[in-house]
Amino acid sequence: MRALVLALLLASAAQAQPVGPAEANVAAALARIEAVNGEVNAVLALTPDILAEARAMDRRRMARGPLYGLPVLVKDNIETRELPTTAGSLALKDNRTGRDAPLVARLRAAGAVILGKTNLSEWANFRGDTSISGWSGLGGQVRNPHALDRTPCGSSSGSGAAVAAGMVTAAIGTETDGSVVCPASINGIVGFKPSVGLVSRTHVVPISASQDTAGPMTRDVRTAAILMNAMAGSDQADPATVEADARAVDYVAGLRADALKGARIAVLRSATGWLAPVDLVFEEALAVLRAQGAVLVDVEAPEGRAAMGEAEYKVLLSEFKAGLNAYLASTPAAVPVRTLAEAIAFNEANAARELGLFGQETFIAAEATKGLDDPEYLEARATSLWLAGADGIDAMLKAADAVVLVAPTVSPAWMIDAVIGDQSPGRGGPTGYAAIAGYPHLTVPMGRVKGLPLGLSFVGTKWDDARVLALGYGYEQASKAFVDAPLRASVEGDPAVAPLLAPVR
Repeated sequence: MRALVLALLLASAAQAQPVGPAEANVAAALARIEAVNGEVNAVLALTPDILAEARAMDRRRMARGPLYGLPVLVKDNIETRELPTTAGSLALKDNRTGRDAPLVARLRAAGAVILGKTNLSEWANFRGDTSISGWSGLGGQVRNPHALDRTPCGSSSGSGAAVAAGMVTAAIGTETDGSVVCPASINGIVGFKPSVGLVSRTHVVPISASQDTAGPMTRDVRTAAILMNAMAGSDQADPATVEADARAVDYVAGLRADALKGARIAVLRSATGWLAPVDLVFEEALAVLRAQGAVLVDVEAPEGRAAMGEAEYKVLLSEFKAGLNAYLASTPAAVPVRTLAEAIAFNEANAARELGLFGQETFIAAEATKGLDDPEYLEARATSLWLAGADGIDAMLKAADAVVLVAPTVSPAWMIDAVIGDQSPGRGGPTGYAAIAGYPHLTVPMGRVKGLPLGLSFVGTKWDDARVLALGYGYEQASKAFVDAPLRASVEGDPAVAPLLAPVR
């Protein structure tokens, strides 16, 4: 990676021609990657000849789209024509399909430069019980640029860390349940999970046909809205997007600094009370909402939500097996696995690298499922959808006569732990509800605890993406809570913290 970045930069420096905006943007991104990726490990691969591509773009006489010359990194479970799409697994290291996912093609058509691929939680964090967010067999461990010994969350770990570390202003992640909003919150950036069906999932390594979606991860809400303008739209190959053309709007046009004035907002109080410093930051965020004219109404999550999570897991296991088998069947001959069962066997054969930190219990459980006609699966999907949507978000919004729900997104970043894996101290916010129901979910930076970022979640009902973005934008403009990542080694080594941990003599 380091040698490739240096070669690209030297090639740029050797050019006598004036540098255009696309080339300048790409060169700056490559320089930043060269400077910090060795510590953060967010970028897995760079697009070959990317500076030459940007230079050619600048020289062509062409209409300059809204994303013209913007370097965008893409999570490595989304296909791009120049690079393999690996999902972080050694089994897919040769998965060179030579095609763009439709969402990538749309970004290119709007003028974006696809800079490369980001590291991720292997198989989008759907392989083993004690997985470590941000670790993949192919790429190693992504680190949080706010404290390098702490989690970047996942599974869009590299996308979140790359934006937070200033490598790019925009990246693409994917989410099934939390994989955009958690790393966005924990890395201190904006993350938007759109309504499921607004963005095509074709040529994206799947987990769940019911819940999967791609979404933008950016330094500000406006950039996320610009990306959504490009990405949203119907795709004949993805039946979930049949309504997307009719539902998509100009997401940038709806952004107003006064969007919060008069908006009724439901405050999810059951997502608080588990860590006092988080509650303090959340109350400050609520004060900003009030000061901007929002009307806040407290709500509690309905009881008995454990059944929602149990049903969701059954859904994901069944849909993962079906979706992955279909995807693997379409991969090039160089890919050594064609089914989930073969992927399990591959991991066992390559256990030293693939299974050295955690196992593949989730894979094995998915392989044991009985298909999408199984009555148990069908009942689980109906149950999870009802509890998350009509009896969940919709019921809470109706009780408050509100248009969106707000809550802390997730806890501050926990330690990377090779023994017990992810053991977040966080409590239930709105992430699971929005993921299962397929509703839009935006997280925006709201503050820090000992330098670790926290996000404020805005969740709306199905297809209300534009309003969610607009209200989040109003909060962002008033709060100005974004902070650059310092790339410090740890919280515990901070000058304000270290003396308090030292032995008392």
